[in-house]
Amino acid sequence: MLNTTRARRGICVAPHHLATQAGLQVLREGGNAIEAALAMAASIAVVYPQMNSIGGDSFWLVSAPGSEPVAIDACGGAAASATLQRYREAGLDAVPWRGPLAANTVAGTLSGWDAALQISRQWGGQLPLHRLLAEAIDQARSGFAVTDSLTAMVAAKAPELQCISGFASVFMLEGQPLPAGSILRQPALAGTLERLASAGLQDFYQGDLARAYAADLTQFGSPVSLHDLQTHSVQLRQALSVQLRQAKVYNFPPPTQGFASLLILALFDRLNVQQGESFAHVHGLVEATKVAFKLRDRHVGDPAYMSFDTQALLNDPVQLQQLTAGIDLERAAAWPQPPGGGDTVWLGAIDDQGRSVSLIQSTYFEFGAGFISPQTGIIAQNRGASFRIAETGWNALKPGRKPFHTLNPAMAQLQDGRHMVYGTMGGEGQPQTQAAVFTRYAMFNQPLQQSVTAPRWLLGRTWGETSTSLKIETRFPTALLQQLRDAGHDLQTLSDYTDTMGHAGALVRHPSGSFEGATDPRSDGAVGAW
Repeated sequence: MLNTTRARRGICVAPHHLATQAGLQVLREGGNAIEAALAMAASIAVVYPQMNSIGGDSFWLVSAPGSEPVAIDACGGAAASATLQRYREAGLDAVPWRGPLAANTVAGTLSGWDAALQISRQWGGQLPLHRLLAEAIDQARSGFAVTDSLTAMVAAKAPELQCISGFASVFMLEGQPLPAGSILRQPALAGTLERLASAGLQDFYQGDLARAYAADLTQFGSPVSLHDLQTHSVQLRQALSVQLRQAKVYNFPPPTQGFASLLILALFDRLNVQQGESFAHVHGLVEATKVAFKLRDRHVGDPAYMSFDTQALLNDPVQLQQLTAGIDLERAAAWPQPPGGGDTVWLGAIDDQGRSVSLIQSTYFEFGAGFISPQTGIIAQNRGASFRIAETGWNALKPGRKPFHTLNPAMAQLQDGRHMVYGTMGGEGQPQTQAAVFTRYAMFNQPLQQSVTAPRWLLGRTWGETSTSLKIETRFPTALLQQLRDAGHDLQTLSDYTDTMGHAGALVRHPSGSFEGATDPRSDGAVGAW
């Protein structure tokens, strides 16, 4: 049984313990929350390759006491040659999930690191980039012990990925997944991280590293070119927010589903549920999710193509109350909607000055497009697989357009002065897990670790699965499960703890200056506390 971790100087959390250790060491050396988060982001791209890569996208919420959070949008757009004609000439009516035509967007992650470092320097951050990447470089060069979860994921995905260039040579040995406990070394990735440490992060977009990676992508058959890398830019955005009775909650604006995460909480807050872990708690959040997902799927994508004002809706009590009135407190609404998938990592850090980071980093599906660049060791994302092969409408493929993202890092400023950063991986499950963790801790006063450990549910799918039932862990009381069935929910019970529910984490800084943190027992993670 995990207990809430407590600290007095600083705290961080990631879904792999080696990444957490990298962040904690930076905090111990006087680094700030951004510097710790970047060290964790680099490490986890090495030791959790099934979940993320520097060849993916990243989204940061960065906060300093007394200031509104800054949102760093490090999402890459579709390649200039990722045209409808190209896919139709290939005989496709949908973007494939894997392979060269799935790798059709620019990797934005490193531009997000660079933008975050600029803010860090404004905070007085002084640790050099080579120090922040040191653990990741060593883990890639010298190797790390393969976890059970990595072995299991390679085994699960090998049938569809082992024929894609680079995958088997890195993650398999004589046709079998690397066994748990064996040492995984990634020398090409180590060389890339060393190059970034010496030449700077922009080398991925403008320098020799850009040329090497673009050449490998072209050889693979990806639409992404050197010109696409060179013209990519990161954006600083205003975070979305909603005021609840207990807190002001922040999340990421479009093209992510952060709007849905906030809307779920706004609607649930208006249901006035009195008891956590009750039928009203679970049913209320599930029904609020249905309302939020319908609006998300109708409106949210690249903000350059949106006319819907997500912040305006979150600020409008009349519209929020109208949406809440449509929720039946006794019966389940009809479902499903067309689902979406996804995969990612979430990590967070808070330093001794109260500055905080909530960070998401992703390649979309496990191992992204499946391609590993031979010169750089970078796994290419498949985020552009979410595009529709259509002339117009929601998330239609268009050169330069950003794809819809499931990623959405969260923060909350509670009325009593506590500051919370939290998040999870898991596609459709991200807003739902965020809602479960936040309501348990902030609304129903459960301990932070219990709020993460407690059984969870998932309406819809994740990781490319097609099932849209209400999946639920079996640790809920039998009577509650029956209540949900009686209310009309299409219930599918899973095991006591399952990766399907994502890998969540949460950190809190109290007004006294003390910290507490929680990690997910479903992950390989840990809290680092000082």
